[in-house]
Amino acid sequence: MSKRLKELADEATENQVLAQARDLAVKVRDSANQIWLAGLGAFSKAQQEGANMFETLVAEGEKFQERTKGAADERLTEMREKVTETWNKFDKVFEGRVGRALHALNVPTRKDIDHLSRQVHDLTTMTKKLEEEEGTHGRGRAHRAKAE
Repeated sequence: MSKRLKELADEATENQVLAQARDLAVKVRDSANQIWLAGLGAFSKAQQEGANMFETLVAEGEKFQERTKGAADERLTEMREKVTETWNKFDKVFEGRVGRALHALNVPTRKDIDHLSRQVHDLTTMTKKLEEEEGTHGRGRAHRAKAE
């Protein structure tokens, strides 16, 4: 009888294992079917919304480009200001050194030349006025000497 019990127990265990295997196979098949259906659904959704998705991506790209362009323009402006400032400092230092060197060599400066030009202009104007006065008052000294 113990032999028969053992056979029954072995059959029960085999039946349980087979039942579990069948259940597992059904679950795997159902899961694979659901995965397949999900893939088909995703493909269908992508086809339906593909154009909309593309337009959305283009709009996002344009927004991103504007933000980065603005940031780049700001940075470029900052760099230009720094370069201009540095160049102006360099220019002033250069002019100062050249000016000191020319002064040491007694070369007249632009200011000196402008001053002399104004003096020449003033003298020319005064000379013309004197000539006009002499012309209207009796033709100069030679004419006055004869008159005396």
